[in-house]
Order: sequence, then C-alpha cells, then structure tokens
Amino acid sequence: MTRIVLLLSILFFVSCNSLKKEEEQTKEFSLDKVLNSNVLKTKETLKTLSVSDGFPRNIEEGETNWKTVGVRDWCSGFWPGVLWYAYEYSKDESIKHYAEAFTKPIDTIAFSSADNHDIGFMVYCSYGNGYRLTGNENYKKVLLSAADTLATLYNPNVGSILSWPVHLDTYKHNTIIDNMMNLELLFWASKNGENKALYDIAESHAEVTMKHIVRPDNAVYHLGSFDDQTGEFLKGYTHQGYADESMWARGQTWGIYGFAIAARETEREDFLDTSKRLADHFLKRMPEDGIPYWDFDDPKIPNSPKDASAAAVAACGMLELSGLVKEESLKKKYIDAAKSFLEILSSDNYLSGDTNQALLLHSTGHHPKNSEINVPIIYADYYFMEALLRLNKLEESLTDADGAVATN
Repeated sequence: MTRIVLLLSILFFVSCNSLKKEEEQTKEFSLDKVLNSNVLKTKETLKTLSVSDGFPRNIEEGETNWKTVGVRDWCSGFWPGVLWYAYEYSKDESIKHYAEAFTKPIDTIAFSSADNHDIGFMVYCSYGNGYRLTGNENYKKVLLSAADTLATLYNPNVGSILSWPVHLDTYKHNTIIDNMMNLELLFWASKNGENKALYDIAESHAEVTMKHIVRPDNAVYHLGSFDDQTGEFLKGYTHQGYADESMWARGQTWGIYGFAIAARETEREDFLDTSKRLADHFLKRMPEDGIPYWDFDDPKIPNSPKDASAAAVAACGMLELSGLVKEESLKKKYIDAAKSFLEILSSDNYLSGDTNQALLLHSTGHHPKNSEINVPIIYADYYFMEALLRLNKLEESLTDADGAVATN
C-alpha cells in the first residue's frame, strides 16, 4: 500500500511539473512582446543603414551587420516590407519615413523590361504593403505597371510565366514553385486596374504549376522544364534541394502559401485542395523539434542545417489556409500549426537577440551551391513579421467576437 501511495505521489509530482512547464512556455510566448521587440530592433538597425547602402539580404557567419544588395536583387523588396510591417504594428512615423525611403528606389523595377520573374516579391512586398497602409495613389501606379511588366514573361503556349529568363540556354521555358508567390501582384492588379487579362494569366500559371510541378507524393519540384513551342512538360528539377525527387522545405512552403492565395482569389476548390495536401504533407514530415531541415530528405539529417525561413513562410500559408477551409477542425489545425512555428521561432533558439541585426537565425538559402547556409536571411524576417501580425489580428478578431457574443 505504501508503495502504491509513493508511486501515485511521484506520478502526481511529474504531472504537475509537466503542466507547470507547459504553462510557463505558453506565458513566455507573447505576440505583443515579440512584435514590440522586433520593432525596437528594426529601429536600431535603421541607425546603421541608409538607402544609398542598398537593401539587407543576409548576415554572413561571424558578422553582425546586414550584407546589402542592389535594387535588382530578388530580395530588395523584403527590407522595405519589414519596415512597413513594423510601422503597421507600432504606428511609429519615423519608421514610416524609412519605409517610404527604402520603397522608392524599387519603382525602377516596375518601369523597366522584365528580366526577373520575382517582380512580385520585389514590388508587392514593398509598394504593395505601402499602398495597403497609406493609400498613396503613386504606389498604385507603380504596382499596376509592375504587374504589366511581369505579364510580359507569360508564354501562352505553356500557360505559365517564364521564371528564369537568364537560363534560356538551358531551359527554353521554365516555371519554378517560387513563382506562385508572384501571382498575388497579378490578381491584385486585375481587380484594381484595367488589365483584366492579368487574372487569366495568374490562374493559368497556377493551373500549370498544379498539374506539373506538384508531384503525386504531395511534394513539389523546384522547377518544371517545358517546350516553349508545344507547351509539353519535359522534366522536373529541384535545384535548391538535395535531389530532384527530394522535398525541399522552402519550396514546399512557397507551394502551400501560393496555392492558398490562388484559391482565395479564384475560389477554385482544386487550388485549395492542393494547398491543403502540401500543408498536410509538410506537417506530417515535420521533425520532432518543429522546425524543418533545409530538405526533408537530406541523408545527413539530423546533422543538417535548419531553415527558419521555411517555417516562417509555412506559418503565413497555414494562416491563409485557416481562413479558407470550412471545417472548424481544419481551421484549428492550421492555426495551431502556425502558432507552433511562431512560438518556436520566437524562442532563444531562433531569435537573434543581441547576436546581430536580424530578427531570426538559422535560415538556409541555396545549400547545393554552399550559399547562405545557417545564416540570417531577410525574407525569413519578412515572413516572420507577416505571420506575427496576421496571428495577432486573428486573435484580436476572435477576442472581439467572443466579447460580442458575451454581450448579446
């Protein structure tokens, strides 16, 4: 009898300690706390940067300050986007001033010939957020022009936008999964401008990507190669992943988020189903610590670098999905997944703290080329801020709804 009592006491003690730890972890993750900290850090970083320096892209190992790039780099729009998000949360006019200053140079992308499929990343993340928050009509003009420029890369024979114009010697026509994220600019412009054909281009591109780049195993190729005259699909590749048939983490999240956006804009169930399939497969293969390795099939796992940027993009995609699915159980599933990613990214393991100027550590850019491995990368910070803000707004709306129900 004494042994039974002792055993029950031990079990009770362990259970209480476990619950206490869970409560402490929950209390430690505060959206407002993380967002306020991110805003303060962004303001500090602004003291060392000017528009003439260029745009932050990454922080090399052993360094503390951002390495900058020019306006034509595909990552140029993310830093202005971070500033717009910091302004949106803080309402700090000094941050708005810098957001405007870093956004302005990107207008050159909208008014020049299309040599980059990432016009959506560059212009929509900067001017798109700026227009959403200010209603500046000049921003709208830039966005509409950028959409028309992006559309010049569309090949009607294939039905998709050319992704890498610089590689025509290797691929007559190619489409990469990343390009799903550039469609939002086209959808927006079709509703806010006179070129309604942009909607058809975006829808067609998503359809071709769904048919050929999304694989039967619910993972994605990085790139699909097509005959530019007949539109025939030739082969799938995964250049930034471990192997063509492997599951490259960030590519999977571009697909999750991109098809969710396409589903939102077209109301097509097949796009929504594709996003759900990609999301469910991503969650199913998630390692125990809750953050993806750069590629799920890297044979060096667990001694393989993580990709915080993929987790941040996934959080955005899951939150987008949660607003589209009808089943309450699925809504909860995707919101909980997004919360989990953000909670882990907000921990000491991933927040950079005083280590350097970035918000997040441990992202991986192009592992096969030994480029940007296990370092801060600006798009990780951008999608981290976006996801935090989206979750914050969602929780505020749920709180308001509960209050309204209680009042009634």
